[in-house]
Amino acid sequence: MLITRRVEFSASHRCAVAGWSDEKNHETFGADANPYGHGHNYVLEVTLSGKVDAVTGMIVDLKDVKTVLNREVVDAMDHRYLNAEVPPFDKIVPTSENIAREIWRRIEPHFSTETVQLHEVRLYETENLYVEYRGE
Repeated sequence: MLITRRVEFSASHRCAVAGWSDEKNHETFGADANPYGHGHNYVLEVTLSGKVDAVTGMIVDLKDVKTVLNREVVDAMDHRYLNAEVPPFDKIVPTSENIAREIWRRIEPHFSTETVQLHEVRLYETENLYVEYRGE
């Protein structure tokens, strides 16, 4: 059985490789390399897998899922400039792919038990663009 929880957060970032010229960054990342950054209203969907408990009828208590997502993602990233305020994005480019991977890293330990596992992280940068990450 799979269950998915959705949360939203807003953050700004700049896609640029440190040490590259502004021209090379613009050539690679286009408008996303704007030196002043730009923002997104991200939508995060986290899918968990597990067996339904015969007594509770649930895979996991959704209040617990909400608590973890708020603490590890929303509180940490909402209304932040990712490049400067949210490690590891001071060292790696905060692309949607890297943000999804970092979210997985932050929440996976909380959903890695005998009864529930993290199945997928889906991060929407816009309504027309999302990435899916399922661990490595």
